[in-house]
Amino acid sequence: MGIKNLLYAQCLANVEQRIATSIEAIQAAQTAANKETKSSSGDKYETGRAMAQLEIEKNSEQLAEAKKLQEVLTQINPDNQTRIIQSGSLVTTNHGKFFIAIPAGQLTVEGEVYYAISRASPVASHLLGLTAGMKFVFNQKTFVVEQVQ
Repeated sequence: MGIKNLLYAQCLANVEQRIATSIEAIQAAQTAANKETKSSSGDKYETGRAMAQLEIEKNSEQLAEAKKLQEVLTQINPDNQTRIIQSGSLVTTNHGKFFIAIPAGQLTVEGEVYYAISRASPVASHLLGLTAGMKFVFNQKTFVVEQVQ
């Protein structure tokens, strides 16, 4: 299995974990809301239910975001080799190695550090459309694209 496939698998696992965590949090908040009992002080009951509802809404948004990332990953075929940088490209520069997919952060594969970034990230916006040998300046550093896979 190639490096891109391993990075893709780590990104997929990252998204699946985000989805599972969001679902668990929604269920926990729902359970907490259901356990709130009406007491002599109705305000406490209403406050508890309102807080649980806010927690459900927050986690529902996180779940929706994770599902969007999952959809982005379904559009990527890690077996594709390209010369022009695009979604799914593995790019080696003089300032790091980037996998353009989702914002999963720093990933380590076979002892090498890679950065999984989204198309919308500042670095990716400079990289997209470039080929090996091209340069760009970001944060006052000159990046040289050494390899595109």
